[in-house]
Parts: sequence; C-alpha cells; structure tokens
Amino acid sequence: MTFEQFQESISEPAPPKGLSVLLKALWHDANGDWEAAHNIAQSREGTQPYDRLHAYLHRVEGDTFNAGYWYRRAGSEVFRGSLKEEWAYLANLFLKKA
Repeated sequence: MTFEQFQESISEPAPPKGLSVLLKALWHDANGDWEAAHNIAQSREGTQPYDRLHAYLHRVEGDTFNAGYWYRRAGSEVFRGSLKEEWAYLANLFLKKA
C-alpha cells in the first residue's frame, strides 16, 4: 500500500483488511478515535515502534511531558514539525515496515 492509498482509506468506515496494527492505530487517530489508537500503542509497550507511536499520541493529546517520556523510551528525538507532519512521517515509516 502506498501512502496515498493509506490516506484515501481514512474516509472508509473501517481500516482496510491486512493493515498492520501500527497503521490501524494511525487510521483510528485520523478518524478521531484517539482511545483506540492509544490502546494499540499500549499493547506492546517497550517495543520501539509502539513507544514511538505512543509519543505521538500523547503529543496529540497535548501532554508534552508524557510525550517526551515516550520519545525517550523509543530512542527518538522529539518531533519538531506539526502533528500532521508527524502523522505522515509515522505512516510512511510504518508502511516501509509493513
């Protein structure tokens, strides 16, 4: 799946079949279901990609202190762009690993 196809899937009523769990989290986030996305991030705490997703989600929530904790756990720098840019960055990253 390309980034463009993933973006287009956001308007569908459910995530596409075969989508990785991390991409499902971003799909839920884009559809305003932060809780579903956060549950996915929490499901594998201690795993770098999940911790990185967790950092982004706490940034979405507006909790920069907690986001900073998760960026550190993920071994990542704090993302300096917009939330939209970070979502796209993560989507592209997770698509490469899918």
